Amino acid sequence: MKKALKIFGFVVLTLVILLAAAPYIFESQLKDLLRKTINDNVNAKVEFSDINLSMFRSFPQATLVIDDLSVVNNAPFAGDTLAKSKEVVLEMSIKELFKGSSEPKKIDELKLNDAFINIKIDSLGRANYDIAKVDSTATQTPADTASAFSLDLKHYEINDSRVKYVDEKGKIALDVLHLNHEGTGDFSLDTSELDTYSEAMVSFDFDGVNYLNKHNVVLDAVFQMDLENMRYTFLENEAKINQLPLTFDGFVQVNENNQEMDISFKTPSSDFKNFLAVIPETYAKNIENVDTSGDFVVNGRIFGTVDDTYIPKLDIKISSDNASFKYPDLPKSVQDINLAMELMNDTGLVEDTYLNIGNATFRIEQDKFAINGKVSNLTENMLVNMELKGTVNLANLSQAYPLELEQDLNGILNADIRTSFDMNSIEKEQYQNVNSNGTATITNFSYRSPEIPNEVKISKANMYFNQGNVKIPELSLTTGRTDLEASGTLQNLMGFLFTDQQLKGEFQAKSNTFRVNDFMIAKTEEVTQKTEEGTTKTVSKTTGEEAIKIPSFLDIVLNFNANTILYDNLELKNAKGVLVIRDETARLENISTSIFNGSIGLNGLVSTKNETPTFEMDLDLNSLDIASSFNGLEMMQNLAPIATALKGKIQSTLKLSGNLNDDLTPQMASLAGNALAELLTAEIDPEKAKLLAELDNKLNFVNFNDIDLSKLKTKLTFNNGQVEIAPFNFDVKGINVEVSGSHGFDMNMNYNLSLDVPAKYLGSQIGNTLSQLSGNDLQNMTVALPVGIKGNFQNPQINLNMQQAVNNLTQQIVAKQKGKLQEKGENALGNLIGGMINKGNNTTTDSTKTATDSTRTIPQTKRDSINKTNQEQVQNAAKNILGGILKNNKKKTDTTGNN
Repeated sequence: MKKALKIFGFVVLTLVILLAAAPYIFESQLKDLLRKTINDNVNAKVEFSDINLSMFRSFPQATLVIDDLSVVNNAPFAGDTLAKSKEVVLEMSIKELFKGSSEPKKIDELKLNDAFINIKIDSLGRANYDIAKVDSTATQTPADTASAFSLDLKHYEINDSRVKYVDEKGKIALDVLHLNHEGTGDFSLDTSELDTYSEAMVSFDFDGVNYLNKHNVVLDAVFQMDLENMRYTFLENEAKINQLPLTFDGFVQVNENNQEMDISFKTPSSDFKNFLAVIPETYAKNIENVDTSGDFVVNGRIFGTVDDTYIPKLDIKISSDNASFKYPDLPKSVQDINLAMELMNDTGLVEDTYLNIGNATFRIEQDKFAINGKVSNLTENMLVNMELKGTVNLANLSQAYPLELEQDLNGILNADIRTSFDMNSIEKEQYQNVNSNGTATITNFSYRSPEIPNEVKISKANMYFNQGNVKIPELSLTTGRTDLEASGTLQNLMGFLFTDQQLKGEFQAKSNTFRVNDFMIAKTEEVTQKTEEGTTKTVSKTTGEEAIKIPSFLDIVLNFNANTILYDNLELKNAKGVLVIRDETARLENISTSIFNGSIGLNGLVSTKNETPTFEMDLDLNSLDIASSFNGLEMMQNLAPIATALKGKIQSTLKLSGNLNDDLTPQMASLAGNALAELLTAEIDPEKAKLLAELDNKLNFVNFNDIDLSKLKTKLTFNNGQVEIAPFNFDVKGINVEVSGSHGFDMNMNYNLSLDVPAKYLGSQIGNTLSQLSGNDLQNMTVALPVGIKGNFQNPQINLNMQQAVNNLTQQIVAKQKGKLQEKGENALGNLIGGMINKGNNTTTDSTKTATDSTRTIPQTKRDSINKTNQEQVQNAAKNILGGILKNNKKKTDTTGNN
């Protein structure tokens, strides 16, 4: 007995060792086999990060795990991912591992975890899943063509995966999210049953129309599989779309060139809760507690042949008769619900699909609404024939149905509209082919949202439909401090509602008060939140900041007239002109308004298309009050800070461009352009500007009360925060002043002033001295005095360039006396200088001697010395004169008798 136990233990130990060692023995072989199978059969780039073999994970089966498997297409879908999976799990009998490398290995179970299947069919009908290699030159026997792996499946699973199917040729888009699917059967038999369970979140679009949007779909079905004839028949099944139950009967037959199908489905009961169950679960919570009456029935059949020409024929009917529902937590109910809808296709040709809405009505309290119509030719040039008639109190909608709205709706909508059109005419804006007529009115409408600062109220809006146009003879709107009365025409309401066209129209508008900030929109950002069910969703959340945005969907021409426009801290009066809103840009044409006791005319544009708003503007400023405009406009303060000390009127033309803040005020550092300004009338109060006060103290001989700036013109250019001033001149009671230079928006400056000071302003003492020096004709001589100004406007640094002024005066005196010195000689010049310097000296010069005599008796070296001395004396005299100018008593009375 002990010997037998030892033998048994040895066998068990040997088996355990073999099972533990097997992965190391077979892994390399399986990797090579997998790569060879892929390369021999697939025309695509297939990669995996690792492959692992385990004997214990699903003992007695061997488990092969392929990590990070991906299949990437070659041309014509080069670079597209056809499939990828985080993990592929294959289970097979252990004996399969001991087969030769040329023998096929049977797989019993297959699992795909966290997979993405991306199927595409392009407009030419080419499929990205057609990646099998075809060798037309090969002459292989059936045994040779056997795959290295073969399926002998008993069970398969797809867990937490996604399948995306896009057929550009058929205009079909299917997106299946969070797919969990499993099937159990025996694929080794020609005929067997396959027991399946599937659940997913499904979105489905056909020809640009969305029919399912993340609807939860569950299918619990048993199929009979006839693998020899490729025929699959529904046996026992139940499906749910959201919470709507459906049962299926029928079959699908896969042939070589087409498919045949005949599938019927219906609701297992007629309870009206079935209708609420069709609505996405987010909007139909807790329907089990809803009190309903009446019925809701879905009956459908999809049958026929499917190939490149034909689709299945359709006969789907949806009906409800005199139904109602009431949510327990809401005060109102929806009554008199009737539905009679048919989705039909009698020929199998896709263009012959149509939808009939025979009768769709509902009532909330006394308000009734009805829709009737037909939509045909769904996949080609869709034809719409529709009637809408009735009244809806918008406030009652959320009181009868649990709508998740970010804002409250209020107001009464009355409609009696008939319309008939084809989509080609709408897309091509051929509105003469649109036949619409009727009226719609909305009264006492109000709209609140956390994204806008004030409630929007429309007391009344009338609409008259005529072909493709909608006339709006009356629209009354208020929000915040803004009131607006408008009338006009919308040219393409149908195009806006049914396609992606911008809303086009032209309106006449008038307003007593229009406040720009009433139309600011709160900035939002996309954030991810978790729901109560544990799933995630993306929502918009306000950031706490506000901005004025020009709507992207508008293409409107607005002729406006406003008594008062409030913009930032400005109040514009009697504004009128044309506003064209298009492509997130507002163009202003021939705008005129009164402000600062004058008027402004402007043309330009404002664009919020990019993240940073921009503007371009041409302005004509006519007779504006200087003090008011420069105190009220930051831009004017930056262009000419010194104007704060001016009183009077200004006229200017400005050409501006730059960036804007979110409230559409200019970003000063970004401004570029030029200006031509003219002072119509102006007085200076130097005490109001530090720079002028400092100049007033430095230039004692200038009286700022005498400055005449009337008709002064100057040109400014600005860019990158710098303002360049073109040189200009003005007169201060006979003193010509030239100004040039620049300053920055940071108030740092670099200016140059040049003052031409006449001798008659130098006072009697200096005037007499100058007369003795140079003769009476030099009394009208002017002194050029340069002044440099740096620093900033609040702390100016003023530099009087005395040396240059002395040099200028010296050169003038020397030039004036040059001729006389040549005639009179050096002695005459010496006598003149000596007489000036030694006033009252008893020494005199004999004036009877001629210059010729003097020059004959004085050697050349002596004459040069005398000239040098005389020039130094002239320069010293000039310094004394200028010193007198600047040291004179402030604003000294002119004693020369010249005014």
